[in-house]
This record gives sequence, structure tokens and C-alpha cells, in this order.
Amino acid sequence: MKARLYKKYTDEVVPALKAKHNFKNIHQIPKLSKIVVNMGVSASLEKGAIDDAAKDLTLITGRKAAISKSKKAVASFKLRENQPIGCRVTLRHDVMYEFFDRLVAAALPRIRDFRGLSPRKFDGRGNYTFGVSDQAIFPEIELEKVKRTQGMDITFVTTAPNDEQARDLMKLMGFPFAEK
Repeated sequence: MKARLYKKYTDEVVPALKAKHNFKNIHQIPKLSKIVVNMGVSASLEKGAIDDAAKDLTLITGRKAAISKSKKAVASFKLRENQPIGCRVTLRHDVMYEFFDRLVAAALPRIRDFRGLSPRKFDGRGNYTFGVSDQAIFPEIELEKVKRTQGMDITFVTTAPNDEQARDLMKLMGFPFAEK
């Protein structure tokens, strides 16, 4: 069964975008291609920090987190080559739409004094990235089991050629942008 948000995309968002931007071909209509969730962990923390972050990220996304390692040594950061420095998950297709739905409906409203996310965080190529300062906003995380608060970066990658089309896509999908 397809995700609820995918059904909304095909039934409501595609016709609205096609009418607004006068697309001739259905393949010109922007769509969400993937969501990347990334947690950076300080290399100077104890060894269990990476494992705890990976477990939390696996709980949040429903997919096993891949551990990122450093490519080269940097002495000023006390960083050695091949040292674990973070974890990441890439979500596509149905899992991506389910995560988007849970993020917008359950997680983001749990942020204290949440008034929406800034609409100016697009990168110029139609991708949107924002940071979350605490993993405890997700309902899957049990607060009693959290050893340290850990932030994460969430990137929405779209097929839109510019920020205007990507902003329209995200807004029609129900993404909570802050009003001016």
C-alpha cells in the first residue's frame, strides 16, 4: 500500500504544480527524490557515542544507519584517519514519504515555541536542509534511555531546478514554513 503523502502528491500536488508553472510534460514536475538524515558525533567522545547515535537514528528512520568515517587525519581536531565521526541514513520511495509525514505531523510540532521553519534555507538547486537540535522530538525515542542529546541535519533532495519550484512543492506537500 502506498504512503498517504504519496497519494496526496499524485492527486493534489501534481495537478496544482502543473497548472501553476505551465509544465508541458509530466516529467518536468518536481518531486521529492530522497531524504538524507545525518548525525555528526564528536570524535573525542567515548566509544559508545557513535553506537548510541546510530541506534537512535535507526529508531527514528526505520532503516539501519551507516557509520561515516574520517577520510584523513587532522591534528588540530584530534582526528585520525578512518575514525568514526557520524552516521547517516538515506530514505527513498515509500519510506521517505512515511518519514516526511511523521516529521511534519508528529516531530516538528513537539519543538518548543515552533512557528515554522525558515523558507530561506534552500541551496539554489531546489534542495532544503535544516537542523534539529535534539533527537527527543521524535516519538520513537524513549526519554529515559537517552544518554546524551544529539542533533541532526535533515536534507530534502528534490528534482526541482530552482528554489521557487521546490518551495511550491514543499508547501503543497504540507511542509511548515514560517510566515513573514
